[in-house]
Amino acid sequence: MMNKEFFEVNKELIEALQSGETILYPTDTIWGLGCDATNEEACQKVLEIKNRPIKKSFIVLMDSIQMLEKYVPEFHAICYDLIDLSTAPLTIIYPNAKYLAPAVMANDGSVGIRIPKDKTCLELIRKLKKPIVSTSANFSGEKSPKNYSDINIKIKKSVENILIQRKDEQMSQPSQIIKIGLDGSVQVLRK
Repeated sequence: MMNKEFFEVNKELIEALQSGETILYPTDTIWGLGCDATNEEACQKVLEIKNRPIKKSFIVLMDSIQMLEKYVPEFHAICYDLIDLSTAPLTIIYPNAKYLAPAVMANDGSVGIRIPKDKTCLELIRKLKKPIVSTSANFSGEKSPKNYSDINIKIKKSVENILIQRKDEQMSQPSQIIKIGLDGSVQVLRK
């Protein structure tokens, strides 16, 4: 497959995502593989690219608390504080998500969501006007890529679009993941 490379988030890239195409892009943590998180067919493509079991859900990036409230209508108030006060990338698993592709959510309807501070990610989400999938750009079970050169060539060839901004930048590490129950209970899943 011949993919398109983009140096910036532009109209052509957004139209490609709106039509169900996949993207390889830098996030606030590591290089991500993604698509429109509301498009089931696009999410299935991401599963195929990663060779990932269907039962595993994805992390989704959203641009604001307002977007979060649209897709997760009920969650404990402590989540507002966690989002506002977190100094490192934090993914929170929320219960009972709505309007997202089934492949994005766990069997119980929960979903991991992060509101990044990264300008590129926020621009991508805002221009798409929808949340995006953010899974590590690797085959399932392999080490997460910290820079573009670490990404397996087969992954690079499998996506339709690559946002090559920050191609030479060393990324950090995956986000911390916590699960917050409606009762405010906290479970740390990844430190």
